[in-house]
Amino acid sequence: MATISPDVAPLMGSITSLVTGGKRLRALMCYWGWRGAGGESAHPDIITAGCALELFQAAALIHDDIIDRSDTRRGGPSVHKRFSQLHEGEGWALDSERFGHAAAILTGDLCLSFSEEAFTEIGSRAASGTPARRIFNLMRAEVMAGQYLDILEEVAGPVRDRAGAVHRAQSIIRFKSAKYSTEHPLALGGALAGASEELLQGYSAFALPLGEAFQLRDDVLGVFGDPGTTGKPAGDDLREGKRTVLVGFAINQAGAADSSYIDTMLGRQDLGEAEVAEIRRIIVDCGALEATESMIEELSNEAFEALERLPLAELPLTALRQLAEAAVSRAA
Repeated sequence: MATISPDVAPLMGSITSLVTGGKRLRALMCYWGWRGAGGESAHPDIITAGCALELFQAAALIHDDIIDRSDTRRGGPSVHKRFSQLHEGEGWALDSERFGHAAAILTGDLCLSFSEEAFTEIGSRAASGTPARRIFNLMRAEVMAGQYLDILEEVAGPVRDRAGAVHRAQSIIRFKSAKYSTEHPLALGGALAGASEELLQGYSAFALPLGEAFQLRDDVLGVFGDPGTTGKPAGDDLREGKRTVLVGFAINQAGAADSSYIDTMLGRQDLGEAEVAEIRRIIVDCGALEATESMIEELSNEAFEALERLPLAELPLTALRQLAEAAVSRAA
């Protein structure tokens, strides 16, 4: 990229900054899926696969922050905000926000290109028609579809059947997050190592409920999390208008006035601390938080029970157990 123009340096700098942080959950799931299927430690193919997943995750985060109008990521400015600040700092012409969004979209697209390039470099294990390639392709398509369902629910949710709000939110987290965060990465590692169909099905039985519990925990943190720990402003999911399972329970279980208050306030960018506190109160008082925590516990139990049935050696089994525990009990 440096041979194109020195002006593209901020693109690469933004990518470098983003991929050097984070939990590495997807890459770790992929690695232990590989090891569980008999793959060698530190083999170049699984390292490259992890890089491809991290680059795809970076693209998803960049685009997600634009869609959600989120100015922060991991305690610092999101990529589109960084480019807006660059525009303002340099005193450039025209609109800084529009430039920030456009530059970030292109940065995300560049991450997608790098991700595909990295996965292709694996070679025959990831070639067209292989199980690994099918998983990788399906994962990417499902994330995009899940993202669309998410933004659709934000605008259509208020006029749709309230009784179906929780079910729709569950469908969103399954395709936008759960399969992509845990199920597909674990299966991808296994497929690259030549796992049997039986083992891949066992991986799915463990990783899918784990991924759903992971996202439900994320949704709880998006409303009740500590900004100093999460790196996001308090109640940010409420300002973004996220119609999560937590919100779905609240809208269904709260009284008419409280339910209407959530509908009115959800998605307002000027939502203040008092309004966030009131929505939190409603969520707690109507039992929505308790219902979500119960769902997290049920899904976690399902995942751990499936994990113990997997025919794995002690090392990958222990590693996956630790990853699962961290995913569902985290505070950030």
